[in-house]
Amino acid sequence: MRFRRACGRNDRQITVKNPLRIAERMKMIDASGIRKAFDLAHAIEDPVNLSIGQPDFDVPEEIREAAIRAIRAGHSRYTLTQGIDALRREIRRHLEEEKGYSPEEVIVTSGAAGGIMLSFLALLNPGDRVVIPDPYFVIYKHLCRVVGAEPVYLDTYPDFEITGERLERAMGKGAAMVIINSPCNPTGAVPRGARLREIAAIAARAGAYILSDEVYDFFCYDGPHESVGASSRDALVVGGYSKAFGMPGWRLGYAAGPREILAEMTKLQQYSFICAPAPLQHAVLDAYRIDMRPVLDAYRRKRDLLCDGLAEKFRFVRPEGAFYLFPEAPGGSGAEFVRRAVEEKLILVPGSVFSERDTHFRISFAAPDDTLRQGVEILNRLA
Repeated sequence: MRFRRACGRNDRQITVKNPLRIAERMKMIDASGIRKAFDLAHAIEDPVNLSIGQPDFDVPEEIREAAIRAIRAGHSRYTLTQGIDALRREIRRHLEEEKGYSPEEVIVTSGAAGGIMLSFLALLNPGDRVVIPDPYFVIYKHLCRVVGAEPVYLDTYPDFEITGERLERAMGKGAAMVIINSPCNPTGAVPRGARLREIAAIAARAGAYILSDEVYDFFCYDGPHESVGASSRDALVVGGYSKAFGMPGWRLGYAAGPREILAEMTKLQQYSFICAPAPLQHAVLDAYRIDMRPVLDAYRRKRDLLCDGLAEKFRFVRPEGAFYLFPEAPGGSGAEFVRRAVEEKLILVPGSVFSERDTHFRISFAAPDDTLRQGVEILNRLA
C-alpha cells in the first residue's frame, strides 16, 4: 500500500509495511466461469462465441430517445431509494396484468442481481440453509457464502424439473429460503401451474421464503410466463429490464413482495446502491408498451435452429424459456468438451460453472443466426 506525501520537489513514496489483509469470505468465492469465457473470447481471433448471456439486439429506439430526454431534462440526481413512483406503478401494473400477481410493495433495484443481493442480506442469517435447484445461476451459491448461509443443492437432473418429492428431500430438516429461477439459466426450464402451487405449499409448511428470479420472464416460447408470486403471499419476486429490452449494462431491475421485507431491502439499498440509475428509471417508463413480439419470435426461431441442428448427435431437454441450451457433453466431461471446442474457436461455458456436476455445457443462442449455424456445424463435427 503506497501513499504520496507532498514535499515540494522532494516528493517521495511511503510504503506501509502491514501485510495486505483480505476478508476470509473471499477465499470461498471463485471468479465467475462465465467471465472467464468472456475473457477467452477476447483473446481468440474471430471466435464463434456462444457463451455470452446477453441479448444480441440493441435497446429499442424509443427507450434510447427517452434516456436522452431524461438526461437533458436534468434527471441526474438521486431518486427515492426505492425508485421513482411512476416506474414502481408501471412494474406493479405489469405484474398484475401479465402474471396475476399483486405484491404488497415494489422497489426499483440496480439490476435483478442487485435485488437478489439485497434479499440475501435482508433475509438470511449465518448458518441458514438455502435450497438451490441444480443446475443454477452462479450468483446464488456465492452470495450464500458472502452472508454465511449454507447452500443445499436440489438435484433436478435429468429433466431439470423441481418436483415436490425432490424439494421435500432437499428441504430435509428445513430451510430458510427456496430459490426458483424461471425461466432458468442455464437449462431454460419453466415451472408452471400445479408445480408452482406445490412448491409454494411445501415452502409455506416449512416456513421458508421463496425467492423467484424471473429476469428471463419475457423469453417464454411455449406459453405465457407464470410467477410463483401468484401462489405465495410470502414470495419475493425479482425481475429486470436487461434481457427483454437488450440493456444489461443499464443495471435496472426490481423486487416485489411483502411490504415488511421490501422495507428492509430499501434500508440496505440506502447504504449500498443508493438508488438505481436515475435517468434510466425515467427512460423505461413506457417500456412495457413497446411491442417486443418480433424479438420473441426471432429468439424462438433461434432456439429451434439450434435444437433441430443438434438433435441427431446431442442429448438435451428442449428449453421452454431463456436463451440457453444445456446439452450433455459427449465423452462425459463438460470441461473437456469445452476445451476441445476452444481449439475450433468455438466458445462455450462448461456446465460445472452452473452445477455441482461436470456432465453438461451451456450454449447461448443470443447470437446472430449465421453464428449459430457455424456453432452447430462445429459442434456436430466435435460430437
